[in-house]
Amino acid sequence: MPYDRTVHLDTDFATAVERVREALSAQGFGILTEIDVTATLKAKLDQDMEEYVILGACNPSPAHRALDADRPIGLLLPCNVVVRAGGGRTAVQALDPDTMVALTGLDALRPIAVEATRRLDAALASLATRTA
Repeated sequence: MPYDRTVHLDTDFATAVERVREALSAQGFGILTEIDVTATLKAKLDQDMEEYVILGACNPSPAHRALDADRPIGLLLPCNVVVRAGGGRTAVQALDPDTMVALTGLDALRPIAVEATRRLDAALASLATRTA
């Protein structure tokens, strides 16, 4: 079962991260956290890897509704958005919100997943159609 929604951008990493922030904001998501995986692995393990950041994005209204339906769902909320460089392109990936429903089997989460999918897809589509 695929669990991600991905677009590839023909732009540099820093530009992609900024565009992702803007696209998510336009869909009501705020960025609560940012994990620079590249810097962390270098600092903690002296390991090099491509540019890779995890943005902790949250849209409060659907997140609140999901948590009301199932408190442990916080483990599966489609909050993490990965931006990573590779092969001359930048990948932007988000968890497919349908994963929440598929893994829990809770029908109460279905309309929330539909809304989250619509918003994430709109954000990703805006990235894919915009030129560098």
